[in-house]
Amino acid sequence: MKKLAETLPMPSIRTMPTVPSAPTVPPRSSPPSAPASEAPGADAPLERRLAALLASVVQRDDVPVDADFFGDLGADSLVMAKFCARVRKQPDLPAVSMKDIYQHPTITALAGALAPAEPVPEPVQDRLAEVLTGVLGGTPVPVDADFFDDLGADSLVMAKFCARVRKQPDLPTVSMKDIYSNPSIAALAAALHGPTRTDRPQEPPPVLASVPETPPPSDARTWEYVTCGVLQVLVYLGYCLLAGGLAAVGYLWVFPDAGPGNHHWLGHGMSLWELYLRSVAFGAATFVLLCLLPVAAKWIVVGRFRPQEIRIWSLAYFRFWLVKALMRTSPLALMTGSPLTPLYLRAMGATVGRNVTILTARLPVCTDLLTIGDGTVIRKDVVANGYRAHGGVIQTGAVTLGRDVIVGEGSVLDIGTAMGDGSQLGHRSTLYTGQVVPAGERWHGSPGRRTDLDLGTVPAAPYRPWRRGVYAVSQLVGTLALGRTMLVLTMVLVVLAFPRVAALLESHPHAFTNWVFYADALFFAGVGVFGGTALMLVVMTTVPRVLQLALKPDTVYPLFGLRFAAERAVTRLTNSPMLGTLFGDSSYVVPYVRALGYDQPNVQQTGSNLGTLFKHDNPYLSTIGTGTMIADGVSFMNTDYSATSFTVARAEIGAHNFLGNFVLYPAGARTGNNCLLATKVMVPVDGPVRHDVGLLGSPAFEIPRSVLRDAPLEEHADPARFHQVLSAKNKHNLRTMALFLLVRWLNASLAMLAAFAALELSDRFGALALSASFVVMLLLGLLIPIGIEHLVTGSRPLQPQLCSIYHPYFRWHERYWKLQIVNWRMTMLNGTPFKPLVWRLLGVRIGSRVFDDGCSIPERSLVTIGSRCTLNTGTNIQCHSQEDGMFKSDHDVIGDDVTLGVAALVHYGVTAEDGVVVATDSFVMKGATLTRGSLWGGNPAVEAPTLTTTPVTTTPTVTTSTLTFPAVPERRRS
Repeated sequence: MKKLAETLPMPSIRTMPTVPSAPTVPPRSSPPSAPASEAPGADAPLERRLAALLASVVQRDDVPVDADFFGDLGADSLVMAKFCARVRKQPDLPAVSMKDIYQHPTITALAGALAPAEPVPEPVQDRLAEVLTGVLGGTPVPVDADFFDDLGADSLVMAKFCARVRKQPDLPTVSMKDIYSNPSIAALAAALHGPTRTDRPQEPPPVLASVPETPPPSDARTWEYVTCGVLQVLVYLGYCLLAGGLAAVGYLWVFPDAGPGNHHWLGHGMSLWELYLRSVAFGAATFVLLCLLPVAAKWIVVGRFRPQEIRIWSLAYFRFWLVKALMRTSPLALMTGSPLTPLYLRAMGATVGRNVTILTARLPVCTDLLTIGDGTVIRKDVVANGYRAHGGVIQTGAVTLGRDVIVGEGSVLDIGTAMGDGSQLGHRSTLYTGQVVPAGERWHGSPGRRTDLDLGTVPAAPYRPWRRGVYAVSQLVGTLALGRTMLVLTMVLVVLAFPRVAALLESHPHAFTNWVFYADALFFAGVGVFGGTALMLVVMTTVPRVLQLALKPDTVYPLFGLRFAAERAVTRLTNSPMLGTLFGDSSYVVPYVRALGYDQPNVQQTGSNLGTLFKHDNPYLSTIGTGTMIADGVSFMNTDYSATSFTVARAEIGAHNFLGNFVLYPAGARTGNNCLLATKVMVPVDGPVRHDVGLLGSPAFEIPRSVLRDAPLEEHADPARFHQVLSAKNKHNLRTMALFLLVRWLNASLAMLAAFAALELSDRFGALALSASFVVMLLLGLLIPIGIEHLVTGSRPLQPQLCSIYHPYFRWHERYWKLQIVNWRMTMLNGTPFKPLVWRLLGVRIGSRVFDDGCSIPERSLVTIGSRCTLNTGTNIQCHSQEDGMFKSDHDVIGDDVTLGVAALVHYGVTAEDGVVVATDSFVMKGATLTRGSLWGGNPAVEAPTLTTTPVTTTPTVTTSTLTFPAVPERRRS
């Protein structure tokens, strides 16, 4: 078997390389192929002989050895059957079946599978069997027994096996991809012992990650740590002071004759039209102020961002954090896909060309280091921050995108990356520091590597600059005069127009002792929560249906026209995180998404058909097959874009599928019935349609669909028993949904009381009373959910579990999820010393000086985090997994001085020892043990076992450390 090496160029921690603004990397040479005319002799390598035979069948001069039979060469089963027949006519070649073709759909993979294996030294095979025997509890393991089908092991058991093998110095490193590709001791030993192929030139291996050789611990001084926290508190107070001042000015502007005894707008003859115009004017002024504030702060406080390192908690870091925090409050961050976004980035210092479409809401922070060429499309949920945190420092670096570039949905661009003109990066893909996609090439995967898959399938429309201008103006008018801004202002004005509320502006010393004061707060909060929820349901299930009439599937429309406005409105109006949380993880999510427009033929109710976090581009073009269950974070990708046009298409999940967390499901996905799509998998859009398999990784490879240990328990065996447990789950979920709304009512009531108290005291303290109310709302918004979470877990703490989703514990765990503190409140504390403090209050065992820039921890008390750790934005430490009808959870232990990269996900049962580094957008699989000081990266993550020194081919040339990762044979399992 072939054994490759993947390398990681890593810039020195004190010198960050710069990437040229226009990548000039020459295109790679095409893979070797065998000319059909050359009829290789019997002594030629197997790979060349197979390529020559296939070239004669498909009638080509040559066939690239890494070209996919179906996706790249356009062959079908009939063509490949002819190829198998010709191979069988060669007496010196091994027989090839159609099963071999489907399992190994390239010449390289097929030759590797057919090549005779060299004898494996018995000690290696015996030692592997001995280790697995210890993991399975002492039962001798046959060397030819399948890990999953015969031994009944699952991925968690095999992850423990991999960890034990890594601790044996006389055995080679084993990854989970090795396990899935070689699911027996004999096959695994043969793959690990196989020689490296030398019969053809080796392509440069993909870059996996770039990190310092030895991540230094944070050397922030105590006074810096304390000073930074104090300054950040002052920023929060200053923002509350600004909000109070704006509220006071706005009230006096909308009600110019307001004063003692005249607080009702009907009391001084103001017409509804005049009140509306004044409200719109105030809303527009506030919108412009909030957009200009981060721009002014960036140029005054920071100036220009440059490639550098900033010690966390230093005064330089505080300036960086201040600008970042203000940028996250810009209203333009909510206007995804707007032509105003490139203008905003230019004002912040970015170099952005013409006709650029930016659909992600995660706008970059280090804008001066961002270059985007003309006609580039950046899809939804792309992360290109221009910075990352590592080992106690903030590292900033350039992100350079050429002309006509396409960046796929959910992709992550690390610092020091570039894409040449006309290049593409696939969905759910990653570029690590130092990676440059040459002009015209297409890459995908984590880490990115070359592919032939074309993302630019939407025909271009004529470029009309005036469309962008008209759309931008109409979007502003709609937002300020009809959209969310006016809705909030209208709600505030309705409350202020209420006579008893208006009377609070006068001096009433006995208002706090009057029960009506509190009854009004409860009433208005209840109207806002319960009435607002009902109104949202009505709007979401009616208005988008009318707008959908303007859109037809598989039809190309120009960007920024009326149909584009309809498409964006359908997306915006039908995605509600609050309602998803309310109905998700229950039987009631099925009628909810059906009311939104989802197609669900022959629904098979499970009680957990869909999680709480899900989104879509177009619900009317989304299909969920019968018996399919979906965990959190799924995104239905119904819309595709070019620089000037878009189209909508149906995204259809087959029957009896299971989708893990954070799956991006595109239209045209090549998956059918009975598939398991693992967490963060790249769903294939080329090749044959997959059935009855599991898919893992980016790019995806096949794994077992399920194993014996994951089979549902006895609930499904007896229909009467299933009806009983499902009914019990439904009743429990109904009570949980009621508690969820009551908690929202409690939070809204306390906020309303704070606002009423501010109105009562405003006659004496003016705008300061309003500012103080915002401070109180901020504190209550954090402390009340913390108290509620303690009430939920007080009588029943979290424990590692392996149980059915109908078990009473799982129902309680679902309630624990629903009543957690909402993400936007936690986001406010990112990058401050207060985020770890809140984690500690929520039950996380966390050390000192931990830097958290946006980590998510669903199971707080199952997580242990050491001191001086660095957690990047989008990091997720997830201590649970749900697969079909089973729920599993376990502890995660993170040691001291550990760095988790941007958007990295750590699954349950993981132990990361001191000094571990997990690279950007990596997926650490369940049960893994990350040894002290090791570097892990990729999806799924693998370890770098060796360290060498190699210069990075960037300008200027910098000597860096390079980590070498073992590759795994790209073998597929039926």
